Amino acid sequence: MSELFKPLRLRDVEFRSRVFVSPMCQYSCVDGLADDWHLVHLGSFAAGGAALVLTEATAVCPEGRISPGDSGLWNDAQARAWGRVARFVKSQGAVAGVQLAHAGRKASTAAPWDGGGLVPASRKGWTPVAPSAIAFDAGYATPRELTLAEIGTLPGLFATAAARAAEVGFEAVELHFAHGYLVHEFLSPLSNRRADAYGGSFDNRVRLALEIAEAVRRVWSGGRPLFVRVSATDWVDGGWDLPSTVELARRLKARGADLIDCSSGGAVPGAKIPAAPGYQVPFAQAVRREAGVATGAVGLITEPKQAEEIVATGKADAVLLARELLRDPHWPLRAAQALGAEAPWPRQYLRAKPFRN
Repeated sequence: MSELFKPLRLRDVEFRSRVFVSPMCQYSCVDGLADDWHLVHLGSFAAGGAALVLTEATAVCPEGRISPGDSGLWNDAQARAWGRVARFVKSQGAVAGVQLAHAGRKASTAAPWDGGGLVPASRKGWTPVAPSAIAFDAGYATPRELTLAEIGTLPGLFATAAARAAEVGFEAVELHFAHGYLVHEFLSPLSNRRADAYGGSFDNRVRLALEIAEAVRRVWSGGRPLFVRVSATDWVDGGWDLPSTVELARRLKARGADLIDCSSGGAVPGAKIPAAPGYQVPFAQAVRREAGVATGAVGLITEPKQAEEIVATGKADAVLLARELLRDPHWPLRAAQALGAEAPWPRQYLRAKPFRN
């Protein structure tokens, strides 16, 4: 039997397989509201057989958006809009999950098809905030350094967004602590130059991440799983690295995290990343082995046999696909056929299901 298509249970939630949809920003919201695009985009993955469908990075406050077109979950109207998506995803037998995020110094930037770069106030932009007043790169704004009082409000913002997500039907939540966004900026010594309780030592730099995880776990029903996405390494000497990630994972597990979603990079520009099929899988394998927590592997996972091998050999508990699902939203159904496994087809599509000899 295919290991990739065996159910996975985390707390009270059962995932029908180990094929998860990675968060993918769409830059297509107005005032943070998910719309028909998001319903069709995410709904197609649920109908296509994925076990978990995660939303794009969803900001916990207006200034936490990457772009003016990012989704949000800081008000009830946004929650209602996301509820429509969550209901459809669940109706197709998938688990609906939301990724909660704050973009930090990478905020107020344009959508990729608009060239990226800073969005000025004249075009609905804003001043980004960060642990330290260090711009990400040329063309980005120099962020305003957060005060201690402002840092103290952040766990509550994540917790309030998580509570809204629960109210409208999401069954899993992922905290976005990766890719050079706000919490990763606190973790990495390359972007955190603070000299107070949130900077300097490892314990200080991980403080905010742990406070957010604790706050979310308090409001996120004990039966629902909590995921955390991390960048396992900055790919730069002197930056955040895999041993730091393993120790953070141990501490997150102790605070109620159920799965660590292992990505990498994003903290600084110009990092030399050896991208190749499965290049981030060793991070998931190391965290799973050394921290004793379930992990998800992500990054250039495209072929059914490749995904099967990752799960079957214990390198990760699940795989998260992104671009490959954009190319083929029904990839899980095709993968099941290739691996000799069964996957639930929508009854409306049964006429197209291949016959087995």
